[in-house]
Amino acid sequence: MNFRPLLLAVASATLVITTATGCAVARDQSTVGAYIDDATLTTRVKAKMAENTMVSATSISVETLNGTVQLSGFAKSAEERSMAEKLARETSGVKSVRNDVIIRN
Repeated sequence: MNFRPLLLAVASATLVITTATGCAVARDQSTVGAYIDDATLTTRVKAKMAENTMVSATSISVETLNGTVQLSGFAKSAEERSMAEKLARETSGVKSVRNDVIIRN
């Protein structure tokens, strides 16, 4: 019995399934384009935070879904928390900001 055609079929199916799931977008995103747009917004916001001396970009996480930026993590002061939100809101393409940053004393 020749198993070569069966092995080839299984390998091909595995490749197709792996490739297709690699292109899946995140929850509630309808297209790959929307995912890329959100990733771009996240990068822009993080870059603004890294450039700002008042905000610790390593302590505040940024996630974006459908143009809504969610900030989380810890800030040293209310001013840092507010500045992070301000930087996110001023970023071109951001529709809204959800600020879940906690002030740590």
